[in-house]
Amino acid sequence: MQNNLSTLTTEMRNDRSATIDNMNTLDIIETINKEDREVAQKVQDILPAIKETVDAVYHAMRQGGKLFYIGAGTSGRLGILDAVECPPTFSTPSDLVQGIIAGGDIAFRNAVEGAEDDPDQGAKDLKSHHVTELDVVIGITSSGRTPYVIGALEYANKAGAKTISLSSNENAVVSDYADIKMEVITGPEVLTGSTRMKAASAHKMILNMITTSSMIKIGKVYENLMVDVKVSNYKLKERAKSIIKTITGASYEKTTRYLNAANNEVKPAIVMINTGVSYEEAKKFINVSNGFVRQAIQLAEKMNK
Repeated sequence: MQNNLSTLTTEMRNDRSATIDNMNTLDIIETINKEDREVAQKVQDILPAIKETVDAVYHAMRQGGKLFYIGAGTSGRLGILDAVECPPTFSTPSDLVQGIIAGGDIAFRNAVEGAEDDPDQGAKDLKSHHVTELDVVIGITSSGRTPYVIGALEYANKAGAKTISLSSNENAVVSDYADIKMEVITGPEVLTGSTRMKAASAHKMILNMITTSSMIKIGKVYENLMVDVKVSNYKLKERAKSIIKTITGASYEKTTRYLNAANNEVKPAIVMINTGVSYEEAKKFINVSNGFVRQAIQLAEKMNK
């Protein structure tokens, strides 16, 4: 395994920020901002690999599989952030997308020194989540050589899961352990080696793409609206009503009534208003349509003719 960190792009000094300690506040933030503006372009450079990843995740979910993120430090935290947003945004089961971090949940708030250096622990942590050949495992490591992540991917390969690496260095060691490699080359950081900056920003953008695109492809979105939003508080209930109103054109009072009748589920409420079917019938049409609202409406209208 490559241990000479100084040869990694993410560990090199950035000439454009060499005098940042002598800059005024505006110059500091302008320097950071200039570097950040390059991140989206670097992500664009690897869209083919991201597309391949999305297709793999979509296929896994359609077959009953799950998505696992695993990483150490910032990389692990990013995976957890993306995973925990899926249930409220898309009403997914809490175990459909899971984030695993070296050192356990305590490491989300507090650094656990040395946790990332143990490949066996990476394998053990992933094994405890009962990964199977139906699943996808994405190992996240900016340096591309974190032993904890590599150990996890080695185990995932043995388990028959689809393995994917996400790193920020070219020819990363972790890429050798993955079926699909995503190497987003964000270059030297403003603060040398501080990959919580550009590398992490790129990784967050990519994780957003992976889950959002996958959820769209399995029917969690109608037009560009979150029709599977989980109504768990006042704000989300009002958002749900707004979504229903936007799609159906119904009044606020009508959307409220139908949302209540649909047990706070947006999808059946939309089908009920647009086609006049009952809640039970709406649920049936949605299930037959594999969760896609557009097809459910078409099917309900066809059956009602």
